[in-house]
Amino acid sequence: MNQQHTDERPVRMDLTPLKAALADVVAIPVTPFAEDGTIDTTAHRALLRRLLDGGVRILTPNGNTGEFYALTPDERRAVTELTIEEAGGRATVLVGVGHDVPTAVAAARHAGEAGAQMVMVHQPVHPYVSQDGWTDYHRAIAEAVPELGVVPYIRNPLLGGEALSDLADSCPNVIGVKYAVPDAARFGAFARDAGLERFVWVAGLAELYAPSYFATGATGFTSGLVNVAPGVSLAMLEALRAGDYVAAMKVWEQIRRFEELRADRQSANNVTVVKEALASLGLCRRDVRAPSRVLPEAQRAEVADQVAGWSI
Repeated sequence: MNQQHTDERPVRMDLTPLKAALADVVAIPVTPFAEDGTIDTTAHRALLRRLLDGGVRILTPNGNTGEFYALTPDERRAVTELTIEEAGGRATVLVGVGHDVPTAVAAARHAGEAGAQMVMVHQPVHPYVSQDGWTDYHRAIAEAVPELGVVPYIRNPLLGGEALSDLADSCPNVIGVKYAVPDAARFGAFARDAGLERFVWVAGLAELYAPSYFATGATGFTSGLVNVAPGVSLAMLEALRAGDYVAAMKVWEQIRRFEELRADRQSANNVTVVKEALASLGLCRRDVRAPSRVLPEAQRAEVADQVAGWSI
């Protein structure tokens, strides 16, 4: 009997668990480097275990806090595999993918084969992005991995909600959005134009923006600070879930200066400040890769002082 070969991938029918996983503190782990500049896998595993032991339940390897654009393709694959291995079923893994379409598709397929449940698609790195082209880019990736949840990372304030709606019409595995335009009113309008209940909305600008974005529809937020103090980030999430904005803003006040240091000069020291904090705790080296740079000596004490005031 002739057997008909098929290369079709199984399609995940019930996306509810993945949507529930996104409505949380979406941790963006750092990628620690050894003295010789390679990835410090021992420190990396220890930092991931610290996040998991601290209550984190969703991890995003190859995010911007993980220095995605400074890693080689082989390193990005290694980070994906290491994170999935350490998660060991204790957390959902949302792998960052991007660059040109073939590279992003290959990374998304690798993530699925390695055991990830979702991919986050970094914004297209191109000086000329049309709205229809944005949809085409994400459709090509989402259609290549129908068994995975897909989460676009939106930083373009000119993108309309209808583009996301059109994308999801053809790709039902597009289930959530990491929205990182620093404008809560714009976010509220975009979410409603795209379909507020249709997607899980993740505040993509971390703790400083989480309260205002939750007030307009978000149910999760990303965090780099969580690498340093998981309990602080989770305390904000608990308050926001309860609708206790007074308690949430107390956390906001506590971490405000730390996050302002990260955001200064168009986030020039976004990763640098997090790694400096981890170095002050003896958890990894402060090294970052160009075009980031370590903090000057004069600023390191301020970061250490900020962290010393938290409940780590």
